[in-house]
Amino acid sequence: MPTTMRAQRLHVPTRTMSVEDVPVPHPGPGQVLIEVAFCGICHSDLALLDGSFTDPRGPETITQGHEASGTVAALGEGVTGWEVGDRVVPAAGRPCRRCDRCRRGDLVNCDRLLLMAFAYDGAWAQYTLAEAGGLTRVPDGVSLDQAALLADAVSTPFGAVVHTADVRPGEAVGVWGVGGVGTHLVQLARLVGAVPVVAVDLDPEVRERSLTVGADIALDPNDPDLRERIAEATGGHLLDVAFDAVGLASTFEQGLAMLAPRGRVVGVGLSGQPLSLGTSMEFNLSRKKALGHLGYRNSDIGTLVRLLAGGRLDLSRSVSAVVPLEDVADGVRRLHERQGNPVRILVQP
Repeated sequence: MPTTMRAQRLHVPTRTMSVEDVPVPHPGPGQVLIEVAFCGICHSDLALLDGSFTDPRGPETITQGHEASGTVAALGEGVTGWEVGDRVVPAAGRPCRRCDRCRRGDLVNCDRLLLMAFAYDGAWAQYTLAEAGGLTRVPDGVSLDQAALLADAVSTPFGAVVHTADVRPGEAVGVWGVGGVGTHLVQLARLVGAVPVVAVDLDPEVRERSLTVGADIALDPNDPDLRERIAEATGGHLLDVAFDAVGLASTFEQGLAMLAPRGRVVGVGLSGQPLSLGTSMEFNLSRKKALGHLGYRNSDIGTLVRLLAGGRLDLSRSVSAVVPLEDVADGVRRLHERQGNPVRILVQP
């Protein structure tokens, strides 16, 4: 085991980033050390870089990256059920162990979850630490590049579709913004039986791509006849569920307006913009629901691994590019500039 490793380090107050030699961390009790195979670049990473989202509980200098896969390199004291060489995906967060839920033993529903790469070091590095209780085993038939996507880019949409929205077979679903999260919302909505699945995006290339991953129809949000087109696709019913994967007021409110009575709009994308539900009379009489979504259950990653291994879920088109750790800044730039409309760019340390 080497004593030092290469890792991206972000100085949060100045938002300056570099790749440096740092000590390889040692796993404490209940922890494992993971040799990182791949780690995704997510829009939330950009939010930490530009200062729009930070965690006051985090250190001033941190390693980013929270969508990781790799192999177990070392075991901490008391860890059982895992061996060096096991292929794994670590959870992208840890329970705080201090909130009311954690004190009651309900760690799964922690109210103040510590987010990997925000509250503690992430996986844009050769090695990263993880809690053994948050690991998911990856079978040999599943590639580690696709497995890395499961820790957020796919599991967060899965949680939104299955848990928050509770999409039922035959329901009509719309997805606003078909980027990294929205692409997987489309796939998963189709997988659970939604029909039709309507993709809504400004970019014609992205709309075309959405049709290849499961959308039945792809529409421009600036189309003045958008409502009529959705009504035509749903037999006049409109949508049962609208997912806003962008997080802007315009996308959230347009999704809300396209709902049938008793429909659900689910906010998945994040921004600092305030949202409106319209008048209380209209909202209450329509009996619509507005739901916020964040994250997933650790068990969801295991479900997604089985779907991948069984051929029910195909993420081969989700890996848009792979960059070496030394070029992580270029990967960040490509995502920020939407160069090539990437679904996910992975870092390979």
